[in-house]
Amino acid sequence: MEFKVMTFNLRVDSPDDNDNAWSYRADKIAEMIMKHDPIIFGIQEGVYYMLTDLEERLCNYHWLGKGRDGGNKGEFSAIFFKKDVVTVVDEGQFWLSEKPNVPGSKSWGTECPRVCTWGHFKLQQETESEFCFYNTHLDHISQDAREKGIQMIWDTMNTHRQQKARPAFLTGDLNAPPQNNVIKFLNDKEEIVNSYNIFEGNVGSTFHNFSGGKEGDPIDYIFVTKDIYLQNTIVDRSKVNGGFPSDHYPVILKSSIQL
Repeated sequence: MEFKVMTFNLRVDSPDDNDNAWSYRADKIAEMIMKHDPIIFGIQEGVYYMLTDLEERLCNYHWLGKGRDGGNKGEFSAIFFKKDVVTVVDEGQFWLSEKPNVPGSKSWGTECPRVCTWGHFKLQQETESEFCFYNTHLDHISQDAREKGIQMIWDTMNTHRQQKARPAFLTGDLNAPPQNNVIKFLNDKEEIVNSYNIFEGNVGSTFHNFSGGKEGDPIDYIFVTKDIYLQNTIVDRSKVNGGFPSDHYPVILKSSIQL
């Protein structure tokens, strides 16, 4: 079965953004998502009311995850999924810190708590097709936190791989260009593939601060295990109704699971 996955940093709602505040962008975000029609996608920087706003606009999607301060507080690295296409088998979240089970915990010089949200899903039309999906937002200040955070995520993915033996996706704003040790760490793993490996031409930037353009390097990524077939990866830099939906571009992967 062919399907699309996406990663999309929504840009947290900020009054300082003026015409780019959330109330002006919610419809644009929803339209961008509907344009690509992913069965599952990871978001970053969404607070609770932003997620419920999206769920109202995307009535065929549900989401899972907790705020990084615990419960519905703080920004989410939530996972949205089509509720009539996939079923949640298992789910969880951990904090990228020395106390991964403590909500709101911070370590290694992070400015704010950082989390990884994960889910184990089953395709309803393909009873043999199950997969795991991990979504995160690494710290924008501390390189030490980025490196230790991605190690924690990788260790968790490996543990689940041994327990569940399922294909896996990793999405997120990793706050790291390709030459950063975080990306080098993942690229060096034999078990996973960077979806940009099949990108046609130069990837360019995925963060643009509402100014557009592609000069620079990506910091938003989709990685997959090798039992997932990569068909096409794009970065959508288009405007919606005259404006950018976010200060990040969404990254979309078309793929299929090899049974």
